[in-house]
Amino acid sequence: MLKIQNSGKYETIYCCVDVHSITTPYDKNELAKNKREIIIDYLAAGLDPKKSILIYQSDVPEHMELAFYFSTVTTVARMLHLPTYKDKIKQYPKNVSMALLNYPVLMAADILIYKASLVPVGIDQEPHLEVTREVARKMNQLYGTDFPEPVRFATKGEYIPSLTGTGKMAKTIEGSYINLTDSKEEIRKKVRSIPTATVSGGEMTPGVKTLFAFAELFIPNEVKGFKKSYQDQSLQFVSLKDAIAEVIHKELKPFQERRKKIEADPKYVDQVIKDGAARARKIARETVHEVKQKMGLL
Repeated sequence: MLKIQNSGKYETIYCCVDVHSITTPYDKNELAKNKREIIIDYLAAGLDPKKSILIYQSDVPEHMELAFYFSTVTTVARMLHLPTYKDKIKQYPKNVSMALLNYPVLMAADILIYKASLVPVGIDQEPHLEVTREVARKMNQLYGTDFPEPVRFATKGEYIPSLTGTGKMAKTIEGSYINLTDSKEEIRKKVRSIPTATVSGGEMTPGVKTLFAFAELFIPNEVKGFKKSYQDQSLQFVSLKDAIAEVIHKELKPFQERRKKIEADPKYVDQVIKDGAARARKIARETVHEVKQKMGLL
């Protein structure tokens, strides 16, 4: 995210997608708290409100309006066949709503309302990006709009594996993630929880693969040595886990210090959110007005 922001080539917009979060069961009190925490995390990570726009999705209602217009060019059959939708209905069989089905269309609106060409998301979001490109093509063909067909901005750390050994880290899956605010001891405990074999050597289990994926991200210069020890059956998994945990802690410490300062200034955070909404809505209104004109609604 910082690479895009600081390149000077793009106008960057980072959205806390709180409306998306209510498509599955949630705690309303936790949502109010967590969405603010995300903005604070963005700021502590280095996103600069002078260079980027930071927003709550719900503060820009034009997202939802545009999503409805986009739904007129999107079939139910297309949504039903998305692997992400199939996964969600398995995870929440009693909460299969129209909002959940329409999730990718709202995501398309989140992106295209700003006519974004580059989207920093993980590879698991590629099916949704393909829907976004399809929506852009259909709108352009049917109504003469000029939506771009956005592509994914890939980064080395775009996919962080789950601590459970399967899937990716997700706040919705307990025990799968490390909090950005975790202490050194909490990080060490969580990394040590990654399931590994009793002895090293042989074919890697999912947990061992996860451990080495972390090693590639955080201690790349030491991976070769640890892999050799693994193949020689001399690797002590706890030593690898602790080496990874130590580096994660060092990486997060400056972030945590910046975060404390930002958190101590709630008026600043409020102003960032307010300014972001105003700047985003100016762009969003123009796009929605254009779409309504093209569709014959004005």
